[in-house]
Amino acid sequence: MNRLIMVAGVLVVLLFITASSLFTVHQTQQVLITQFGEPKRVVQEPGLNVKVPFIQTVIGFDRRLLDFDAPGQEVILGDQRRIVVDTFTRYRITNPLRFYQTVGATETGIRLRLGPIVSSTLRNTLGSETLLAVLSADRARIMGEIRQRVNSEAQSFGIEVTDVRIRRADLPEENTQAILSRMQSERERVAREQRAEGAEQAQRIRASAERERTVLLAEAQSQSEILRGQGEQTAIRIFAEAFERDPEFFQFWRTMQAMREAFSEGDARLLLSPDSDFFRYFRTIPQMGDAPPQAARVPAPAQPAATLAPAQPAAAPPQ
Repeated sequence: MNRLIMVAGVLVVLLFITASSLFTVHQTQQVLITQFGEPKRVVQEPGLNVKVPFIQTVIGFDRRLLDFDAPGQEVILGDQRRIVVDTFTRYRITNPLRFYQTVGATETGIRLRLGPIVSSTLRNTLGSETLLAVLSADRARIMGEIRQRVNSEAQSFGIEVTDVRIRRADLPEENTQAILSRMQSERERVAREQRAEGAEQAQRIRASAERERTVLLAEAQSQSEILRGQGEQTAIRIFAEAFERDPEFFQFWRTMQAMREAFSEGDARLLLSPDSDFFRYFRTIPQMGDAPPQAARVPAPAQPAATLAPAQPAAAPPQ
């Protein structure tokens, strides 16, 4: 019975020793084995490994990409402008032994070391750049220079800096209102210039259109005067030809036209003597059945000369 208890105790002790001597390295980890605080070896391959129980200690380090967010800080640029920038840094532990020797076994130590490095590098690099370069496409070049400088200094801690970026770049609060006022004044100046140029161009267009309008109206007036003169000339010629063909009928027609124009409104009154030439066609009124006198007979209008048949010569009397 005692032997069984002793065998069971030995098995338990062996099992405990075996469990203490075995450890597993995960794919996201790398470990450093120390013996009484002295580093012995580094295990970076995942899997099951063995150590000396109760003597050696396993310290794990994350092999994934880690981040460090720096607080915002005010930086003076090369053009003497001040901006407030905050950055973030991405890094990974590449040498666990050097990392343990320089900053310890936790990430708090590397954050305390990495913060001043990023801050000083950021100030030195941005101190030779302008605000326009920081806010333009040149930011990628500037951040590349900062990353290289930070990485060269951080390699002494057993880490590799893969990226440094500016998350936000703002103006200081005391300068924001002044800069906004200056930007507003500049925009207003540009707007005034644009309005002045637009007004000048509009005035030029109006003057050109007015000049073209004046020219067109003058040409149209001239053409209308020419057409009106030609029409009046044709009318005078037609009246003259008509008067020459039958003067008596023409005088009668003009007299009737004058009467129609004088009495067209119905309230016109004329004071004329009975023997006025205005009533010469009404002095002798023919009786019913009588032939009209020769003086009051209305002459028939003469036919146009183009429609008159040529006169036939009279036949010679017989001898």
